[in-house]
Amino acid sequence: MSTPTSSQLAHEILAYLAEYPEIQDTLEGIVEWWLLEQQINCRLAQVKAALAELVAQGLVLERQGKDARSHYRLNQQKFGEIKVILKESSD
Repeated sequence: MSTPTSSQLAHEILAYLAEYPEIQDTLEGIVEWWLLEQQINCRLAQVKAALAELVAQGLVLERQGKDARSHYRLNQQKFGEIKVILKESSD
C-alpha cells in the first residue's frame, strides 16, 4: 500500500471537513479517526472488488448468512489451482 503525499492528505482532510463542516478535532484525533475512517472506506471498496473477482473465478465461494451478510470461503475443489496461482505470484 503506498504512502499518501502531504497534498493527498491535505485533500482528504479538506474533503472530510467539507462533509462535516461543523466538526473540529486535534491533530491526534484527525489521524486516529478521520483519516483512518477514510482509509477503511477505501480499503473496503478494494476488498469488495477483489472478492467479487475471486468469486467470479470460482476460487472463493460466497454464501448469504442468516445475518443477510455475505460470507466467503476458499473453494476446496480449486485448491490445486489456487496453490499454482499463489506460487506463480510469489516467483
